[in-house]
Amino acid sequence: MASTYVGVSGPGRAQPSELSAAERVGSLLAERGAVVVTGGLGGVMEAACRGAKSAGGTTLGILPGLERSEANPWVDVTLPTGMGEMRNTLVVRACDVLIAIAGEFGTLSEVALALKTGVPVVGIGTWELRKGGEEVAAFERASDPETAVELAYRVLSVPE
Repeated sequence: MASTYVGVSGPGRAQPSELSAAERVGSLLAERGAVVVTGGLGGVMEAACRGAKSAGGTTLGILPGLERSEANPWVDVTLPTGMGEMRNTLVVRACDVLIAIAGEFGTLSEVALALKTGVPVVGIGTWELRKGGEEVAAFERASDPETAVELAYRVLSVPE
């Protein structure tokens, strides 16, 4: 059976509550057999990978630079791209669903790319989208890691 690949996106410099949420998301995903896909660096990316590894999961880090050594220590498979922020496209295209936790502009770009390419998005405390002053309900929102992972699997219609 093929694994589900779930992207976890968020800031490289994150608050403790964001790191805690990312670590829990990573562990919950690993418990369900998902491969956790991140940008491979620190902050939310590292916390999600750490959580996945703590639950026996597999992690994929798609790096902006050329050096595998840039990956956080919890990444199993490193893919150095040399593409800088353009690697965000590869992160999105590698996943079946994206969970965005908080975030800065890099996270916003991943959310936008996912929505543009039909990859479902679930957000925890992340960007709110507006067009013409009106809120755009383009993706599911969760208040906690458990709900986020449940919603991610629900939008995929993937059995547990």
